[in-house]
Amino acid sequence: MTTTDLAIETRGLVKVFGAHRAVDGIDLAVPAGTVYGVLGPNGAGKTTAVKMLATLLRPDGGEARVFGKDVVRDADAVRARISLTGQYASVDEDLTGIENLVLLARLLGHAKAAARARADRLLEAFGLTEAAGRQVKKYSGGMRRRIDIAASILNTPDLLFLDEPTTGLDPRSRNQVWDIVRAVVAQGTTVMLTTQYLDEADQLASRIAVIDHGKVIAEGTKGELKASVGAGSVHLRLRDAERRPEAELLLTRALDAVVQLDADPVALTATVTAHGSEQGAAERAARALAELARAGITVDNFSLGQPTLDEVFLALTDKPLDTAKKTTETTETTEGAAA
Repeated sequence: MTTTDLAIETRGLVKVFGAHRAVDGIDLAVPAGTVYGVLGPNGAGKTTAVKMLATLLRPDGGEARVFGKDVVRDADAVRARISLTGQYASVDEDLTGIENLVLLARLLGHAKAAARARADRLLEAFGLTEAAGRQVKKYSGGMRRRIDIAASILNTPDLLFLDEPTTGLDPRSRNQVWDIVRAVVAQGTTVMLTTQYLDEADQLASRIAVIDHGKVIAEGTKGELKASVGAGSVHLRLRDAERRPEAELLLTRALDAVVQLDADPVALTATVTAHGSEQGAAERAARALAELARAGITVDNFSLGQPTLDEVFLALTDKPLDTAKKTTETTETTEGAAA
């Protein structure tokens, strides 16, 4: 892939807040015309990275280019090709949906009639026509996210930053936002999507960068990330919950892997690595089952499948993403911009 094929390219990108390195030497290469996912818990550095790429924060080190333009030296040229939807509503809540879009379109240089026509088309496309005349403060959370994204694409940007666009939304509203993202990309816009939701990255992103503590700890397609941590994901349900600690020790030794204790007291999950063609995931899982049987531990249900992104994050960080979210919330609160 050449530089001209990239919407975003960063090398050693750094941002420091006091003694905290919110972004610590990030390298990214985002192909044009795709959805690129940036996955990580709160406080990992996702929002800070986006703000630098969108020219809202000046990097303290490294370099970043958007469509070949330096985000510091060529900031105006970068801004002309991008748009950003942040985590919080950017429209005026006291105005109606149609008033917001028409006002923004006029500020972007559209004539009055053209601004109204563009606003009407977007409201229809985003399923907001019936709510066009209502104040935005009376919208549901999902409707607010849709009007935010509509406002961000009034001028059809070449690159759209979506910073955790579905945080706090119900499943139906999340699916609606996902459909909008797919439609935007189908029209040729590149999307950089930050998220802490594994299923969101799995559904939308062509490539994913996994970020933790300001560093990219893995990058690739979903298939590449899953293959990098193991050949299979083992899911077990035991007959007796009291035997789970013993089963955990046996599986850890047999599979040489981190075993995750699920909320269900009889369930365990582990990622199985494949060591060469003669020791594939199925063979190693079968041997682990045999060891459990020899120990008198009854398994009621067993399955072997491809690792999930949650298991990828667990393998890379030794903690599930839900735990990582909780342990980084303090950092996010004290450092403010290091989200």
